Amino acid sequence: MGSLRLGAIPGATPGKWIDTWQERMRRNPLELVPLEVAEQRRALAQGEVDAAIVRLPIDARDLHVIPLYDETPVVVCGVDSHLTVADELTYADLAGEVLIIPADDVLQAEVPGTVAPAFAPPPTTADAIATVAAGVGVIIVPMSLARLHHRKDTDYRPLLGGPTSTVALAWPSGDASPLVDAFVGIVRGRSATSSRD
Repeated sequence: MGSLRLGAIPGATPGKWIDTWQERMRRNPLELVPLEVAEQRRALAQGEVDAAIVRLPIDARDLHVIPLYDETPVVVCGVDSHLTVADELTYADLAGEVLIIPADDVLQAEVPGTVAPAFAPPPTTADAIATVAAGVGVIIVPMSLARLHHRKDTDYRPLLGGPTSTVALAWPSGDASPLVDAFVGIVRGRSATSSRD
């Protein structure tokens, strides 16, 4: 049956499903293909991947989509920022802060009372976090991206009431390959001996 090409957006954590795949499907390698959020729809439509861990929203025409989990939004700030005193932050706590929104932003957070930076948006979340590490502004991202791009000179706190980001499994509709069906079954928690629901 060959191999399964699984796309994964930054911050996705498909490790437990890949481990189960490797136990059950020893003859069928799983190739993990890194995908930027901006490329996730195209990669699925053009057959570059068989299935993908994606970040919603996504144009679901001709796709099956199973929401997997919602990610907590966090505020990334410099390690010496006064914001680190709190265990959790609210929108009111961010009043007067410079809010950096990178070009690859996935949350579209609008925070009243924040200040727009006097420079062009950084191209990536990693670049924005590097700017924050230099002592300029804050950025709001899903927790997985804060962990992915963690630096010793930054810290992060959950943002109460902030926009969540839903991570999902998506694959082209129509006749799914047996390998895609097997992976969907693993994600849905079917045991190796259970029949397809």
